[in-house]
Amino acid sequence: MKPTLIVCGLALGLAGPALADSDTLPALPVLDIAPDRVSVVGVSSGGYMATQLAVAFPETFRGLGVFAAGPWGCAQGSLRLALGQCMGQRHGMPELSELDSRLAAFRDQERLGPTDALARQRVFVWHGEEDEVVDPALGELLATQYRQWLETPEQLSFVMAEDVGHGWPVGGTGLAHITELADCRLGGSPHLLACDRDAAGEALTWLYDDLTPPEDDARGTLLAFDQGEFYRGSGLAEQGQLYLPKACEEGAPCGLVVALHGCNMNQAQVEDAFVRHTGLNAWADANDLAVLYPQTDTSMANPQGCWDWWGFDESSWEPAAGHETRDGHQVQALHAMVNRLSGADAEQEDAPSR
Repeated sequence: MKPTLIVCGLALGLAGPALADSDTLPALPVLDIAPDRVSVVGVSSGGYMATQLAVAFPETFRGLGVFAAGPWGCAQGSLRLALGQCMGQRHGMPELSELDSRLAAFRDQERLGPTDALARQRVFVWHGEEDEVVDPALGELLATQYRQWLETPEQLSFVMAEDVGHGWPVGGTGLAHITELADCRLGGSPHLLACDRDAAGEALTWLYDDLTPPEDDARGTLLAFDQGEFYRGSGLAEQGQLYLPKACEEGAPCGLVVALHGCNMNQAQVEDAFVRHTGLNAWADANDLAVLYPQTDTSMANPQGCWDWWGFDESSWEPAAGHETRDGHQVQALHAMVNRLSGADAEQEDAPSR
């Protein structure tokens, strides 16, 4: 069976203006989330982070979608490798054997999820052939890495797209509402590419069983929520966004989509472009999927507002630092958001002590 939930998404525009004071932001609500319908999707640095989440908590994330990113653990905690080996090839290509050793060491320390849960995931990997930000060979390497972990090759779909650059291709329902798109081949801000190709639909139909194609634009509700209760470090913005189809808002059982933007794509940098115009919300409406849009912040260590896939938010002196493990600050925060939406944190609080 394919998992029926994914992490990526877009919002509609029914919400009011962004709230500046975090004290006025509502808490993330509890929904009726089906555990077997949760997946994560991301683009660029969000793609790297999506893989970190999927490997750290494979029992939570049943599906993974990655656009324009390379293999798990690629940077190994080094900005030098992140820039010279995980985007271009100035320092050569990553060695999967080294990354496998890193994975095994973290797993021995019980800082990653179980092997059998990882092996059952459904995975979608997309890369543009003309990507000049993250070398397309790195997307191929991620696909190779995951093939070694999955039970069967049929669980993975790898797309190398001709004449497509770095970003998220947009078409169909997503294309109709965007006034400014980046060139499909050249890319650039807002990193939504005018390829007239519904990449959101391609990803979702791979990661879900029997999806219904959207007939209308997204008509759900976009809600701001307080991210500060999950983590007040340097990496996350004060508020994130949650897209709720009407059925989910009214309490019906729903899937959950966690959508992670890339560098220079948070709301402070491109406003609502990513949360409104990827094309994912219309698919979410048609198939009862809530969409979570966490948001990064910029800082001296992270001026482009990237997700932490090389360790900028981990202190070098910490004896057990590991941004790509269950102990990673941002990994923990994102997983806690999913637990809140699914009610898992409340169940843990109510559990009897031993």
